[in-house]
Amino acid sequence: MSLPADLDQMARAAIDANRYMTLGTTGPDNRPRLSPVYFTHAGYRTFYWVSSPTARHSRNIEAHPDVAIAIYDSTAEIGHAHCVYIDATAAIVPDEELPQRCAEAFARVGPGATAFQPEQLSGDAPLRLYLAHATNHEVHVPGRDPSNETGIDTRRQVNP
Repeated sequence: MSLPADLDQMARAAIDANRYMTLGTTGPDNRPRLSPVYFTHAGYRTFYWVSSPTARHSRNIEAHPDVAIAIYDSTAEIGHAHCVYIDATAAIVPDEELPQRCAEAFARVGPGATAFQPEQLSGDAPLRLYLAHATNHEVHVPGRDPSNETGIDTRRQVNP
């Protein structure tokens, strides 16, 4: 397998092809917490998901907004997966931003997903809209790829 020449495009394709991301947060004991969440994105820079504010990852974000995200196809054959790693800052979307953010977050939802309305995610609603603003994107480059002279798996920064 050889990587595409355009790693930025590879990152965009991996993000577009997947519906779930692994969200990494930090707990109050400074231990990592991983959560799979259904996501949408806007411009490969803002990632949205809906969660309960009482979920562990939501409480972690409230205390520690720096998060890590991995997006990849876990069904890909060995040696053929493309992974995007994203550093981001996450937060709950404030009620006053919900009309604009819901329009952006739910403009293109996958089959079976709900395009939530602001009133479903505000006030005392059991679910809230969250977002993560990406601060860095990287892709996985396997050591066996011919373009990788080191022979060791690495990450390369991209700008999708």
